[in-house]
Amino acid sequence: MSKEEPTPRLAVLGAGVMGTSITTLALIHGVPVVLVESDPEKRAGARARVERELRTAQLLGARPDIPEGELVISASAADCRGADVVIEAITEESGLKVKALTEVDAAVGADTALVTNTSSIPVDELAEALPRPGNLLGVHFMNPSYLIRTVEVIRGSRTGERALASVERLLTALGRRGVRVGDGPGFVTSRVLHRMINDAARVVQEGRATAEDVDTLMQECLGHRTGPLRTADLIGIDNLVDSLKVLHERTGDEGCRPCELLLRKVADGELGRKSGRGFYTYAVGL
Repeated sequence: MSKEEPTPRLAVLGAGVMGTSITTLALIHGVPVVLVESDPEKRAGARARVERELRTAQLLGARPDIPEGELVISASAADCRGADVVIEAITEESGLKVKALTEVDAAVGADTALVTNTSSIPVDELAEALPRPGNLLGVHFMNPSYLIRTVEVIRGSRTGERALASVERLLTALGRRGVRVGDGPGFVTSRVLHRMINDAARVVQEGRATAEDVDTLMQECLGHRTGPLRTADLIGIDNLVDSLKVLHERTGDEGCRPCELLLRKVADGELGRKSGRGFYTYAVGL
């Protein structure tokens, strides 16, 4: 971003894993953020979660030596007024996303770009329910977004040039490279990765290998950086199951039907890093 280019103003909907991660990414690049969370308990703990992520980014050398952006935490979509871009990062459920995006659309101006961070729901499916479908596009940030420098950018069939340009300016300010891909269930990364994780979990379910062995083979033989099951823990196994359900419903691919082991872990509260236990065990809060 050139010195003449004004700093984008960002609002993020949802203070869960991805909303917190995206907020952290913006703050370390000097971008101010309004973080909107309707759940009182999540909202009360949001600042502490962001501060923990900021410390992690610092420890991992991902924090530029620039002044941190200002963080405002709110309960109301009305406080998104004035944002150049609003990123929705809530539960992977179409109806909830449409409701959140509709509320924020009523609060912001016609020039504000709306972004969904969905990992699996087609952009056009969400856009058709909005009053200004041309303002919506998808940007799929990976977790943790302050470490992963590339994102998927999904332009729907009705996404306008103005919204696309606003998001490109934001990504430049965040030091991220956007790769444009076509719209459709799961886009590229989730369509390929989530099915693979499902298969990896199924191998463990069948008793043919441990989670550690599956990840070791995928890391050391096939070059997967973390292994699919450590990745599942990082994504959040509940989020992964929600995404797989969307993929199965939208594509009919039986390989995307969540396997019993994943469903059992969700039922048992073993959600991955955020709960302290998934395929692996973690210190709470890491």
